[in-house]
Amino acid sequence: MFSVFDICQRPLSDLSRHCHMISQRLFFMGLLLACDTAGEDASDCHVLGSPVLPLLSKDGDVMIGGAFSIHSKIAQPSLSFTEKPTPFTCSRYYNFEEFRFAQTMIFAIEEINKSKHLLPNVSIGYRIYDNCGSTLSSMRAVMALMNGDELLIEKNCSGQSAVHAIIGESESSSTIVLSLHSLLEVSPSRLQISHSATCECLSSRKEYPSFFRTIASDLHQSRALAQLVKHFGWTWVGAVNSDSDYGNNGMAIFLSAAQEEGVCVEYIEKFDRAEPEKLLKVVEVIRKSTARVIVAFLAHVEMNNLLEQLNVHNITGRQFIGVEAWITADSLVTPTSFSVLGGSLGFAVQKTNISGLNTFLVKDFWETDFQCEENHIDVASKSCKENQDLMKLRDYNDDVEELRYSSNIYKAVYAVAHSLHSIMKCSDSQGCDKTSEVKPWQVIEALKQVNFIIKNGEQVWFDSTGAVLARYEVVNWQQRSIGSVHFEPVGYYDASLPPGQKFVLNTEAIMWPGGSKKLPVSVCSESCRPGTYKVLERGKPVCCFHCLPCPDGEISNSTDSNDCNQCPEEYWSNQIRDACVPKNVEFLSYTEDMSKILMFFTLFGVVLTVTVAVLFLINRDTPLVKANNSELSFLLLFSLSLCFLCSLTFIGRPTEWSCMLRHTAFGITFVLCISCILGKTIVVLMAFKATLPSSNVMKWFGPVQQRLTVLSLTLIQVIICILWLTINPPFPFKNMKIFREKIILECSLGSSLGFWAVLGYIGILAVLCFVLAFLARKLPDNFNEAKFITFSMLIFSAVWITFIPAYVSSPGKLTVAVEIFAILASSYGILFCIFAPKCYILALKPELNTKKSMLGKSK
Repeated sequence: MFSVFDICQRPLSDLSRHCHMISQRLFFMGLLLACDTAGEDASDCHVLGSPVLPLLSKDGDVMIGGAFSIHSKIAQPSLSFTEKPTPFTCSRYYNFEEFRFAQTMIFAIEEINKSKHLLPNVSIGYRIYDNCGSTLSSMRAVMALMNGDELLIEKNCSGQSAVHAIIGESESSSTIVLSLHSLLEVSPSRLQISHSATCECLSSRKEYPSFFRTIASDLHQSRALAQLVKHFGWTWVGAVNSDSDYGNNGMAIFLSAAQEEGVCVEYIEKFDRAEPEKLLKVVEVIRKSTARVIVAFLAHVEMNNLLEQLNVHNITGRQFIGVEAWITADSLVTPTSFSVLGGSLGFAVQKTNISGLNTFLVKDFWETDFQCEENHIDVASKSCKENQDLMKLRDYNDDVEELRYSSNIYKAVYAVAHSLHSIMKCSDSQGCDKTSEVKPWQVIEALKQVNFIIKNGEQVWFDSTGAVLARYEVVNWQQRSIGSVHFEPVGYYDASLPPGQKFVLNTEAIMWPGGSKKLPVSVCSESCRPGTYKVLERGKPVCCFHCLPCPDGEISNSTDSNDCNQCPEEYWSNQIRDACVPKNVEFLSYTEDMSKILMFFTLFGVVLTVTVAVLFLINRDTPLVKANNSELSFLLLFSLSLCFLCSLTFIGRPTEWSCMLRHTAFGITFVLCISCILGKTIVVLMAFKATLPSSNVMKWFGPVQQRLTVLSLTLIQVIICILWLTINPPFPFKNMKIFREKIILECSLGSSLGFWAVLGYIGILAVLCFVLAFLARKLPDNFNEAKFITFSMLIFSAVWITFIPAYVSSPGKLTVAVEIFAILASSYGILFCIFAPKCYILALKPELNTKKSMLGKSK
């Protein structure tokens, strides 16, 4: 590859063709070379305007070039390609910071020239150009730096580079202009070191192999901006950037990092300093937006333009997040700027103290290098006389304490010096080999290896992309007094530290817009509290959402949850859905009102049964008691007492033993009860048969047979219960299917077959008893207990037939209550139907309790 700056080394016949090619390529960059292609002579290709002369220069053994925008604007000539363009004219608006860069470069060179250890017998000269803030002027300056100040490219041009390295530019777009090798298919250009060009695009070693910088790439700053925004909880921001390589690349990295951090951007606007219409559109977008935080990835010129318009439209109260290009720019500090930019936060190049620099900037430069002393203009140097307008900067010293990029200029000059020191094989004793020719590629390769410490203790070296380590100060625009703006350091960012320690902020020291100490809020939607989850609004970014409460049984225990988490099986969400709590365990406990009512009727039934038994015992020798088979009656009353009492086993917390006891006790006691009733029914039938002539049936169903019948029928139920308990017994079970929000602690049947076998056997005996009693209902009254048994079995059957659907359909503890109710209802039915008529006679009509009365009824 070849460089445009070495173009005069090419054969003369090719020169016109190369000029035309260069002109075409530079046109699309906005950088024009005026080439008259009508002729074939090299003199037909010339640079626009008049000869380009350096603003400041000094000869030396080796030369370093500098390009800075000391004047901020330029009046561009008409480029009609029909006549020779007029010379460029720089405006009278000064950029004090850029002027300090030029001064710092001279300071570093003079310091090296005085050193006995670095390039001891070699003097460094400099040629510093003012590009007036124009990329077109930058192109003129770089061509002059590479080939000299001649206006025309003559046939006998030397082709030797005027400088060994270039310091500058400040802006990325202008820096790219200096690296034309990325666009031109010619030889490698000279070494270029920028002090403030941060565009990540310049990190490509393939496209910019000769480019280095003493500042970090925007890759780190853009990511740190996203982290800064996320740190303060600002998820809804606006974004404005310069329409340049610097702004577009930096904003693209920020947007990607912001998306990773969960930050949404309401709008993305960009404009160029030469596009006032676009600027007004940006201001209108800011005015109408709901985002209170604006990330401004702007060069200081564009930021100044935006600031002016925001002041005009009285748009205040926004929180600006800035970049190193403008966050500490003194040019932005005006009497009205704080109303717009007050409270701004951003990343700035770290301030470093270089001993002797302040004195040089204020005094030594004017007296020694510029050779301008007040009241002695007549004997001043040529530079002083030709640049009298710079004398206006002499007494401006307010910015000296806030200089930040000057240290980068200082490091850049020293890096070049160390590279040359290595190439020229310098030593303290023998000096440097001044006879060796320094090639451009040698300087570039040597710079990759430099590693030195400047006098303030800071180490300087370049990584694989040609940049230094990323270190920033976080600064905050604060007002100490009316009209006085201070850039207060409130934290730092250091890319060399571990991930969790790179970013440190002192939030208590930050002053927010309007002088407030309260953190501003910038969100599209308020955060969803714990217990709710986010539902995105249709057609809007992910930061715009509705908050909906978590469904029952689910929780979210953090802010802005995207979904809710299901509670474990035995847990349930609390009322506000932010924590899982153990589910309420429900069972029919003794303390419940329902249980107390059921226990009352249980004990009342037992008392009634015992009362009847006592009454029967007192009247055991009376005809009524004897006629009703007193032995079976007492056994029936005993079984009824057990039936009442077995209902108590269904109340209380189910345990392994209580589950087995409740069902087996219920089954056995009720079979015993029904067996007694069946025995009484058979006795009634047998007694009626015994009254017939020549019938001795009673001897086959006497007391012994009655006892054996009751025992045998009960024993069958006992066997069924034993098999049930042995094979698959009932057990405590946490039922979580009926109710999601609570646990029903109940007794699982274990074997359903066993349960229904127990119940079915009771049903068979009840039906048999009912049938026999129904057949005996028309027997003579004095023997007729059958009709009372019929009613009791009718009630018993009705209760238990109704029980089956009620039992199946009742939820939770009501299932147990239904079972207890069925037990009590059937027990009371048997007690009242069979024993109430007898008790009435025994207690209220004792005159009817006589044998004569009983015999009378039999007639």
